[in-house]
Amino acid sequence: MARYQYLCRECGPWIVVLPMGTAEAARRCPACGGRSKRQWTAPSLNLMDRRLGRLRRREEAGRDVPEVTTAVPPAARRRPATDPRHVTLPRP
Repeated sequence: MARYQYLCRECGPWIVVLPMGTAEAARRCPACGGRSKRQWTAPSLNLMDRRLGRLRRREEAGRDVPEVTTAVPPAARRRPATDPRHVTLPRP
C-alpha cells in the first residue's frame, strides 16, 4: 500500500492509502467534498523499523566496506578452578 497526498484549497493537505499505482490525479476531499489535486511527495522511507533499517545499512556497507578489526579482542574471563587438583596442572 502506498500513501498519496492530496491538497484541498479549503481544508489543506490530506493523505489517502491506496494500492500502488491506483491513485487518481484528483479526488474529492473527505471533509468538504471539494476537488483536491494530487501532490507529488517523497516516499515515506522513515516509516521503516529502526532495527531493520540499521541491519539493512550494515548489510549494504558490508558489501563494499567490510568491518575491519583494529584491535585484539579482549580475552575471555576464566572461571576459577573448583577442584584444588586443577591448580597444579600446567596452563596453556
